[in-house]
Amino acid sequence: MAALYEGYTLCGLVPTQDLSNSCIRGIEQERDSDHVLVTDSTRSVTLYKVSDQKPLGSWTVKQGQTLTCSAVFNSQTKEYVAVSDNKMIRIWKEEDILLDKAFKATVSSDIWRVQSVNGGEPVVLFQRGAVRLLDSLLSAPQQPIEEVLAQEEAIRWSTNIVAETQQFVIFTTEQKGDNFLYLQGLNPNTLQRYRLEGEEPGLIPLSFSASYRDKHICLLYLYPNGHVYQSVVPVRGLGTEEGTHALPLPRSLQMALPVGEGLLEAATALVLDEAHVAVVGVPHPSAGAGKDFLCIWNTNFQTLQAGKEMAGKIYGQLWCYSNKLFIPHGKTLSVIPFVCPKSSLASALGKLRQAKTEAPASVPSWNNILHEEKAQPSRTVETRKTVCWITTAPVEDVQKEVEGLLSRSDMQDSQPSVGQLVSILVSRSLSDPAFYTPSTLAQLVQTQCLCHSVCPDFVLLALERKDYFLCQLCLQFFPDIPEAVTCACLKAFISMPDVDAEKASLDPDSISFMETVTSRERGQVGLQNGFNSTSLNEESSDGVSGGDAITEDEEKPSTRSEQNCPVGLHKAVLLNEVLQTAYSDSFLLPHLKDLSSQHVVLFLQYLQFLYLKYSQDAFPQTHGLRSPSLAQIMDWVCLVLDAHFTVLVMTPEAKGLLLNLHNYVKSQVRLVSELGKIESSLQALHQMKVKKDVGQYSIEVIELF
Repeated sequence: MAALYEGYTLCGLVPTQDLSNSCIRGIEQERDSDHVLVTDSTRSVTLYKVSDQKPLGSWTVKQGQTLTCSAVFNSQTKEYVAVSDNKMIRIWKEEDILLDKAFKATVSSDIWRVQSVNGGEPVVLFQRGAVRLLDSLLSAPQQPIEEVLAQEEAIRWSTNIVAETQQFVIFTTEQKGDNFLYLQGLNPNTLQRYRLEGEEPGLIPLSFSASYRDKHICLLYLYPNGHVYQSVVPVRGLGTEEGTHALPLPRSLQMALPVGEGLLEAATALVLDEAHVAVVGVPHPSAGAGKDFLCIWNTNFQTLQAGKEMAGKIYGQLWCYSNKLFIPHGKTLSVIPFVCPKSSLASALGKLRQAKTEAPASVPSWNNILHEEKAQPSRTVETRKTVCWITTAPVEDVQKEVEGLLSRSDMQDSQPSVGQLVSILVSRSLSDPAFYTPSTLAQLVQTQCLCHSVCPDFVLLALERKDYFLCQLCLQFFPDIPEAVTCACLKAFISMPDVDAEKASLDPDSISFMETVTSRERGQVGLQNGFNSTSLNEESSDGVSGGDAITEDEEKPSTRSEQNCPVGLHKAVLLNEVLQTAYSDSFLLPHLKDLSSQHVVLFLQYLQFLYLKYSQDAFPQTHGLRSPSLAQIMDWVCLVLDAHFTVLVMTPEAKGLLLNLHNYVKSQVRLVSELGKIESSLQALHQMKVKKDVGQYSIEVIELF
């Protein structure tokens, strides 16, 4: 029977003033099953690699502009297409940085949506029902657009489907309480309009979902009273009677879902295959009031086959790509893998004895979502007993029991068991101040079977207990730590006294790196990348644009202090872990603004110290030691300055720091300028023919012009 596996967080949701809106305008599959485009309801498009749960790129329109339909991927040209302010089509490539500098074209009529199928050309559907292929529209953007819909008729939903060899644009409309279905065929162009049968007075469909099977287009739609209907349209013969005259469209009742008291408000029914439907926003028949679930129903046997409670508010939105459900809830966009094997009546009723269904192999192993095919009763029973037992056992007994379980060879790959153990341990530690098992939790993290999504309170527990070694392990092994948690770690690390930090036992490799860095604090060393202390002194009097010059006496002590690490050894190790954590700029910046000016200055001073050490000619190679890269250091400098520049300008203590950072940039600019001057000479040198017979020793004079 169908199954929903353990989900994981793809990204957080940006809060909006409309609490009933998830802020997501659409999700579209990109180049393959592991990449999706997420368009928010305001200004941004973000490309995610689903298995890594991190963004690969993000593009934003200017303030005051709005994206009015979800972005799509043109698989023919490897470009992205979106629409802003209803009429402006934007096209860009993945390597483009600024969306405003990409291709733009303004059309003559408002666009409802741009739709694309893999291997096909994108199609533009206008708000008044007209359809154009993208290339045809861009050849003459201001071409007149006809009105297909009647007065007071508006589009409510749309999609596109490839049926046999022809692409169809499918959309539904509403006019004075009546609902219509349009099927627009492309190459050859055909248009057919159908009238949906009415439900109770005042009820209109909440959601639509379309699929193609057995040479028919099947439309599934959900009403507020819980009734799920299906209408079937044969593909053949669609073009024989073209026109806008509405034909009656028969329907059949697929299910009558339980709605409890009242009517459904925000709900969706999504076709998964010929026998299964995913439903969100509909009450679970066995759960109490006030709980929201994602469920899979079998339409053939009218049975609920899988259900998962979703924390936070449900917005009635659901997308499905490659056996993964994408659902926004609360402040999170979650990915829920699922399977829907062919079912018999026995399996639909839960009476069939069969091995547990194997989860999709494409799901990343560290997400606690693999289920093994072969049943292993002994391990399952033992784990279940252990989970029940640790809720009341003493700390020492819990540690011994968990160590025994982890030492078993068949436990190393049992991620559901590890996730369950961690959840119980963290929950008990939060509720019982006297209970805490740091060594056990560290062992569980080092199994690499966990991620933040499995136990969102894990890192916060480590911060609350000031277990900095456990914090370090989480930052190293959890690939999906949210930006808010990353900033919470940064705030805790930067504000802690150095004395407390030195008491923590941290990763030896990380400590070795910082010992190497700090051991070279003394002595005059040359700097690379176009910067040295002499150039700093020479440029210090220039100041910044519009600022006061700084005197030589003021500069020299500052320069000497830069050679010393402004924080203790262990605190530096913890800050380095933050620098190496993955993040998204747009989600990280709001949380960085919570840092105080004192902590910001200290953090920038440490980043400046690292930059200077990395720029030294004599800086030793640290292969094999865990350490941040120079690019990561500079990225954090930019982020912190973006978040706090106004405050820093008004802070007297930060004046010298800002001037130094300004001078670093000037040094880099000068270096690039000097390299540009000799670029042609270097190219000529590279193109020169090398003499084959030069003997054992020779001197050659090369004249560069």
